[in-house]
Parts: sequence; C-alpha cells; structure tokens
Amino acid sequence: MDVSFVSTTEAAFLLNISTGRLRFLLNSGRVVGAKKVKRLWRIPLNQREMPEIRPGRRGPEPTWNKNQRTANTFIHVLRKTIDYNRDHGTSHPAVAVKVGHKKDYCHAVKIRGDCQIVYQPHQPNRSQAGGARLWIEVEPGNIVERVYFSDGDYGPPPEVVQQRVKRKKSKG
Repeated sequence: MDVSFVSTTEAAFLLNISTGRLRFLLNSGRVVGAKKVKRLWRIPLNQREMPEIRPGRRGPEPTWNKNQRTANTFIHVLRKTIDYNRDHGTSHPAVAVKVGHKKDYCHAVKIRGDCQIVYQPHQPNRSQAGGARLWIEVEPGNIVERVYFSDGDYGPPPEVVQQRVKRKKSKG
C-alpha cells in the first residue's frame, strides 16, 4: 500500500482549517507521520485520504473535517467591495470563498481542478451565493487555495461589516 503525501495548503483544505492552524498542529507534533523536508512539510494521508490529527490534551472538541468534502465550493467577486476600495484607496479582500456554512475572504484564489462559472441573471442563487447572479462553482474534491496580499487589509470587507451591524441592531 502506497502512502500519498500532500502539502500544508492541500492538508488545510482537506481538514477545512487555516494553513496557520495546521502549521501550529505540525509544529506541536500533532499531525501523524508528518515530516519536514528542508522548508516544506510532507503530510501523509490515511486510508480515507485525510491527514490524521492526534487529539489535544485539553480544550474543546476539534472542528476539523474527519471525512472528505461533499459540498461544492462557491467563489464570489464582491462588487461593492471593489467599488469601496477604489473610492477609499483601501485593499479589502474582494473575493468570498464559501464551503458549506463557512465563508472566507481573500484577495485571489487558485483553483486546482474542475470548476465552472455560472451566470443566472433571472434566477439568483439565494441558497448558497447570497443572491449572486454570477459565481464560480468548484467540485468537492478540488482544492481552492486562498491568496492574501501582504499589504492588504484583512478581515471581512466593509459591506459585510455593515450588514452585521444592521443585523445586530434589528435583533437588539
């Protein structure tokens, strides 16, 4: 039986955690069979094609994936954020990547595998894409690598922050 290895980006994608969190797990020796070769980590996959993580001694139950992904990944370009960045000279992330109920914001994405661009002008995707009419849909097994600019602004874009404030005011 051949053991296949993946990089930190691929392993983080499979586990549905950030690469920073995965590096913390690697440095604390909690990733089973992982070896550092020069500057790069080689992370083995178990029989379910997933990296194996040893449980911690304290704290809450971990939330990473223990099975392969089944949901599609949706990628959206945030038009309002692009306009905000242009008008205010900022560089907030203008790309939203949604997998299941988790949404990340980034400056660029690298898609490794099959994907499709979907345009539905008269039937917006309200269930997954928040009413978007144009989005990129990536099959579950394909990797979507998030890219952040070193001089960029981080956190959710201004439009998302404004929506959260409105929602909080309406509830309270």
